[in-house]
Amino acid sequence: MLDTVGAVAIALLFILIAIGFTKKFGPEWAWINRKLIPLSIVPAILMFYWGLIPAGIFSGTAFVFGVIQLWPHLKRRELNWYQIEHNYGEVFFAFSASAIPLVLPTGYATALLLAMAVSDGVTGIIRHYYFRKHGFNVRLRKHWTGSVGYFATALLIAIPLVKAGIVGKMGWAVILTLTEYQGWLDDNLAVPLVGGFLFLLY
Repeated sequence: MLDTVGAVAIALLFILIAIGFTKKFGPEWAWINRKLIPLSIVPAILMFYWGLIPAGIFSGTAFVFGVIQLWPHLKRRELNWYQIEHNYGEVFFAFSASAIPLVLPTGYATALLLAMAVSDGVTGIIRHYYFRKHGFNVRLRKHWTGSVGYFATALLIAIPLVKAGIVGKMGWAVILTLTEYQGWLDDNLAVPLVGGFLFLLY
């Protein structure tokens, strides 16, 4: 039977492997690497859902990762294979992931964390390849093709985890998709905030 220490070790191993793997890609793949690293926390999210990683440990570890990622920005020495100057998205992601398990019930927190990691990751990868294929600069660009990927994966996440009828699940996925697409506030802050508000309705 896997205990908490073993679960945390496995979760950290996935993240460290992703960091090492993406580092080999280099800075030219930064916009893909920025999506692959958050995807690597899916095992941690699932083990949190299964009760193998307590909310406090998940939250504390995510907070530490947020501080570790913030430090290079403050020093103006970004880890250039996945960090972008003046873009704190990965820091916001870690701090948001730290807060969510502490303020939301496990099932709903899991749905929101998976949307942040999986749906956003899929969206970014789709957009990256769309813009590269068409010869455009991928930096900070949004496109409807990525939003389709976001909606599809968010709906798949909502089906087992969001307590609502199918219309409610679809509404949850649509609202998060629109929240991710908007350009006024970083989606790593906007999605958790809107998703947290939606919990009051669900």
